[in-house]
Amino acid sequence: MSNFAFKYGYIEDVEDLERYESGGYHPIQIDDRLGINERYWIVHKLGHGSYSTVWLAVDSFTSKYVAVKVCAADADSQREINILSHLSTNTAKHNKDSRAKGAHSIIRTVHDQFTITGPNGTHACIVTAPARCSLKETKRAPGPGLFQLDVARSLAAQAAMAVGYVHSLGYVHADLHLGNMLLRLPSSVNDLPVPQLYEKFGAPDPQPVILLDSSQSPTGTGNVNVPSHAIPPVWLGTASHKVALGEARLVLSDFGVAFCPSKESRFESYTPLIIRPPEVLFEPTRPLSFPSDIWSLGCIIFELLAHRSLIDGMLAPPDEITAQQVELQGPMPDEWWRKWEERDEWYHEDGTPKTPECDNWDWNQRFKLWLQEPRDRRGLGTPDEEEKLAFLELLQWMLRWKPEERPTAQQVLEAKWMTNWAIPAYERSQQAGEA
Repeated sequence: MSNFAFKYGYIEDVEDLERYESGGYHPIQIDDRLGINERYWIVHKLGHGSYSTVWLAVDSFTSKYVAVKVCAADADSQREINILSHLSTNTAKHNKDSRAKGAHSIIRTVHDQFTITGPNGTHACIVTAPARCSLKETKRAPGPGLFQLDVARSLAAQAAMAVGYVHSLGYVHADLHLGNMLLRLPSSVNDLPVPQLYEKFGAPDPQPVILLDSSQSPTGTGNVNVPSHAIPPVWLGTASHKVALGEARLVLSDFGVAFCPSKESRFESYTPLIIRPPEVLFEPTRPLSFPSDIWSLGCIIFELLAHRSLIDGMLAPPDEITAQQVELQGPMPDEWWRKWEERDEWYHEDGTPKTPECDNWDWNQRFKLWLQEPRDRRGLGTPDEEEKLAFLELLQWMLRWKPEERPTAQQVLEAKWMTNWAIPAYERSQQAGEA
């Protein structure tokens, strides 16, 4: 068999089974017990990433549900653990600097950590509170892909608060996107015994892992590195339009590539291309810093209120994305313009577009067709003209071409749209959650 051939049969919605090898994932099954004194009883699968699998477990000490992230043996897990520990124990500076309260609670907190050793190596395990789902998942669930207006405002405020808190402690998150922003799981779930949890959300459905070269092992894999069964994840979430205001509790996660600009230089961006800041392309030798998060946050805020991303095209090539950025923000700095070799595909040398004016999607076009009209059609609330102007003014500032011209996270929180619409919605969501 070729080295590039798949070893195992395809199973939908599970991790890459090829990663069950030395240095990769640790094989886990339902009913496994992990941690010191077998503290954590695995009852379901929550999800996976390139360097971890995440499991729903019952903490035998507290009888509450927790999430156990089991990192691949080759993952740099200690970095994330150290950063999360630092963020969760340093709240005073943020409360002094910002009007937004409780921002530290939006950061995922490490409740416990331990290691396990198995056939694929030694694996760090991180225990946190379980999340309901990511904002990306809830927007992709069946429905219009829109939040109620106050829910979207509240989530935008919380996203800015979280970034402000991270920045205040000297860190850049460096991987902001809706997939790393989670909805907190309602505390009422902890009242459900495991059988009732299964009744409400579905029991695990183990799928046998089959070795494609059956001549080596007629049944299963015959390999201790690989689990006998793969577990599709449980869906604890809901569609975006069904998220109630009191349920709009954000958790910012995945600090695996976060960094401190005063201690290390980072030149590579890990954010999705459609929300990646332009300096990554045009100033590749300039270290990234806090403004790179601000650009991505601006794109995220638009997407929270709209039914699609600000920049169109998850699979669009980088130059097409740059062309859309020019449509939004106008001419880029001269030195960047000269570096953009593909500019003549979209623009004349004087910077005027080659396409008809009606095909150039500026801020107003995108706001109208991707935010205002879809919200009107669904009856999910639409910003009035005053809010629209304040909203677009903030986003245009956050997406300034030059990093040094963008606002700080604190200035974002002090902007008119935040203080008049987003933060009041956040305060209402806090009150609704406590009712």
